[in-house]
Amino acid sequence: MNSNNDPNYSPLRDVAQSPEATARYLADVQRVLLDIGKNLETLSIETQVHLRDTHVEGDRWYHARLRAMPVERALGNVLKNLKNLTEGLEKSAYKRRAHDEAVVNTAKERKEKELEKQRKKNPPALQAAPNPPQQGTQQQGTQQQNSDYNGPTSIFDLSNRESA
Repeated sequence: MNSNNDPNYSPLRDVAQSPEATARYLADVQRVLLDIGKNLETLSIETQVHLRDTHVEGDRWYHARLRAMPVERALGNVLKNLKNLTEGLEKSAYKRRAHDEAVVNTAKERKEKELEKQRKKNPPALQAAPNPPQQGTQQQGTQQQNSDYNGPTSIFDLSNRESA
């Protein structure tokens, strides 16, 4: 199917279908761009040195610097955009992997939601056991003392509590 004779064939189609292949490809592109960035940084420095050293007769000391500033700014913008581009490539690789994880998790979440809907529509029948008749207040008092929920609610209630 991946034939070069196919008019719809794209070599990046296989790369786009796999998050690992996408990450590898974007890392390769990033490496190339970082190498280009190193060369552009060197070019920027050399250009700055040359342009600031180019004086015309009658210049004051700052005229060469003023003439060089637009060129330096343009190269600086290129370097800034290159940095943003390489950061964007990293982010894209991360987002691509997160997308595949979200697709897998979406199917699981939908199944869980469907099961929850079914549980709400058809709740399991609760079988309540009949309560045995109480045998006086002595047993009720004992149950209240043993229950964790019936203990003192503040330090002021501690005086009302019986010790064991």
